[in-house]
Amino acid sequence: MEDAGRSARKVEAQVAEAVAAVRARAPQAAPRVGLVLGSGLGAFAERVEQATRIDYAELPGFPEPGVAGHAGRLLLGSVGGTEVAVMQGRAHYYESGRADAMKVAVRTLAGIGCDILVLTNAAGSLVEWAPPGAVMLVSDHINFTGVSPLFSEVGDARFVDMVGAYDKELRKNLKQDAVRCGLELPEGVYMWCAGPNFETPAEVRAAKVLGADAVGMSTVPEVILARHAGLRVAALSIITNLAAGISETPLSHAQTMEVAAAASDRVQGLLERFLANLSEGKH
Repeated sequence: MEDAGRSARKVEAQVAEAVAAVRARAPQAAPRVGLVLGSGLGAFAERVEQATRIDYAELPGFPEPGVAGHAGRLLLGSVGGTEVAVMQGRAHYYESGRADAMKVAVRTLAGIGCDILVLTNAAGSLVEWAPPGAVMLVSDHINFTGVSPLFSEVGDARFVDMVGAYDKELRKNLKQDAVRCGLELPEGVYMWCAGPNFETPAEVRAAKVLGADAVGMSTVPEVILARHAGLRVAALSIITNLAAGISETPLSHAQTMEVAAAASDRVQGLLERFLANLSEGKH
């Protein structure tokens, strides 16, 4: 318990320092929505108007992304009239063996005023209705790793209710916006696997039996942390490949980046419309 207490105090101090650093660099910023940009979506940062850019290295406790396509910057500005805090890149469990690598970042977003967190990722599909290039709205998840970013937390708040973790109203709004964008947006269940290796065909078959529609190596830790912090959550998966054993195409991160980039414009357009409607009070 003593070690847990020290860890909790360290996180609290880092969050306080990170919030203060953001306030010093962007004193007028009042973001309502936080966004975490996954592989292939870094270009969305170019849509942030009047952006203040802060490298993660300047924010205590923020991750040091070590994956291509994750720039490692926080942007404060607006998109579609809604003030946002955009994380251009994330940390993954497989980079450090720490499920809580995004803890300070998520709590900092809450600390600077965000009440909504929108997450994006690249994922492999297990179903015919979500081929490469499709976009899936996450309705629920399966944690296949057996770990939690809330390990060593103290107090009753750590027992987070994950029913409705993917906010029903936000999902409804995103589906409506997708229709207006001419984008098909089926809903499905995302399974978090540890990585960095891709899943085996046997693991993919097991995932299908368990009820997963897509598999990936991120997002779920941030969702758990966001719900612990009281944020409403929505998540979008860009389907970049068919999971192991479904297709004969060899899996690689290069393929992930290539397909994610091809679908990026449609996802960016959806996010911009969602944020504009939020600003105009239509959501």
